[in-house]
Amino acid sequence: MPKTIPMIITNEYILIRKKDSEEFTTFTMPGLDEACNIPFYHQFAKKISECEYYFKQFIKKEYGKKYSKSVLAIITPDDTSPLEAIFINEFFLNSGACKAVCQMTMGQALSKNHSKYISISKSTRNIILQYIHNNEVCAKKYYDCNNYDIKSIFEDAKRLHIDIEYAGVPVFVNNFNLNMDEFFEMGTVITPKDFLDKIADIDVEKA
Repeated sequence: MPKTIPMIITNEYILIRKKDSEEFTTFTMPGLDEACNIPFYHQFAKKISECEYYFKQFIKKEYGKKYSKSVLAIITPDDTSPLEAIFINEFFLNSGACKAVCQMTMGQALSKNHSKYISISKSTRNIILQYIHNNEVCAKKYYDCNNYDIKSIFEDAKRLHIDIEYAGVPVFVNNFNLNMDEFFEMGTVITPKDFLDKIADIDVEKA
């Protein structure tokens, strides 16, 4: 089985698990122009060859000679669009830093012990509610992160999908980016350490 390298695309940078360790190291690409409400990795497209090269060198330095035989298990923000997901897959695969990629959202990685749950998170653009069932996103709702009503989100979480209208399911608040204080009372808070612990031992089958 190829070695799986867990990787998290956060709101600001990329975290990659270190070789033979459960700790993570940070990859950032210098010289990118920040844009409000636009994920940083969109800037990779403007310097795609350069960014792919630097990412490959980063992985090569961390994982040594066999880096290209690995599979990147990429964890993306919950509001990643289908087109963004395609770009992410193609970018990292074409970088030559791995033999394959697989992808899932942060919300799908919040619990390994529950077949059904609600996740809530905040990206650079949105508040995102998701209903997860057997690791699949079965329902999703977005709110503009600059214009939302907390009470409405609380109520929407109770009826996001017909499966949960009459049967309570756990709610997990993804506080990985330390930006969810006002939602803590909704459910179980997942801290950055909690999340990294869950991701550190991810494998291809789970991804």
